[in-house]
Amino acid sequence: MALLFTAGAVVLGQTETRPRVRDLGVNVGVLPTGALNAITDVAGVKVGQTTLIRGDNIRTGVTAILPHGGNLYKERVPAAIFLGNAYGKLAGSTQVNEMGEIEAPILLTATDSVPRVADAVITYMFNLKGNENVLSVNPVVGETNDGWLSDIRSRPISADDVISAINNAAAGPVEEGAVGAGTGTVAFGFKGGIGTSSRRLPASLGGYTVGVLVQTNFGGNLIIAGVPVGNELGKFYPQRASSQNKEPASDATAQSVDGSCMIVVATDAPLEHRNLSRLAARAMMGLARTGSSESNGSGDYVIAFSSSADVRIDPNNALWQPKGLLSNESMSPLFEAVIEATEEAIDNSMFRAHDMTGNGHTVKALPLQQTIDLLKKHKALAAK
Repeated sequence: MALLFTAGAVVLGQTETRPRVRDLGVNVGVLPTGALNAITDVAGVKVGQTTLIRGDNIRTGVTAILPHGGNLYKERVPAAIFLGNAYGKLAGSTQVNEMGEIEAPILLTATDSVPRVADAVITYMFNLKGNENVLSVNPVVGETNDGWLSDIRSRPISADDVISAINNAAAGPVEEGAVGAGTGTVAFGFKGGIGTSSRRLPASLGGYTVGVLVQTNFGGNLIIAGVPVGNELGKFYPQRASSQNKEPASDATAQSVDGSCMIVVATDAPLEHRNLSRLAARAMMGLARTGSSESNGSGDYVIAFSSSADVRIDPNNALWQPKGLLSNESMSPLFEAVIEATEEAIDNSMFRAHDMTGNGHTVKALPLQQTIDLLKKHKALAAK
């Protein structure tokens, strides 16, 4: 991950080592995770991030997801995009769903930076060896609004920031929390960010892996492993009257329910566009399990792709002949996998995030000890 500072930059609350939700003994769902419990458990997938923390009002960045390490324009991947609530600016979505494929790295960033990021992706793809005669590229760029903690109107993301994230993308562990496109985001009234998780099916069900990466910036009533954490911590939506005096709850307990959640789903299962659409739709069930209200002002999108070499698409080959596509009857275990991985990725985005001050505001991270106490109270922690 590239981390960019300018003179005088201050990072607050970054000294505490914060766990992932599974580190505490919280088992989300029933399926096992991959070795890294990350989207990079899916073979070939790489993630790169650039984090921008400048002065007192820039808290933003970009996150790049590469379905494989080759030339995506020459070796396209089957893909689909599902719209939960489409109050957002997901560039490239219509072509993905029309053609059923992705031909460039997937980028996540801040709302107003989408055009600049898309332009940088086009430049990157034009400059790849073998693309000298390419005249049109469809960049896929998702976003959430980080304008509470960052000066979003200034649109500070540069082409170098984008290309750095792509060039630095790697397999292996993925940094989570207030990094990359999640640097300035807020979730359930607490600090949100980037989170990831994965699930691996048993060999009897194909042994496939599903990985999820999220950018969380939305509201609702936080639920962790079935425990109503947001309600018990006093962060709930909508505000309710006091049971004693019927007065509205204080601003301290309120939160904005609007916002967005970008969800990127990768799998090595050999799927084409239609079943990737079905897989993407189930990711919304994982979002719902965390207590999302999917409000009127929320942009909730799922971008799903298959990294399997057996289904790569060569645009110069008139006959696309994928090998061994999974049938409809084989999809149900993958549906469960994406639901569980999405739920846990969202949890991780909050557990790993730190307090953040920027743009005249401070957003506190999810309070660890209080949350652990609530999980113990509701018997949501596995015995160690």
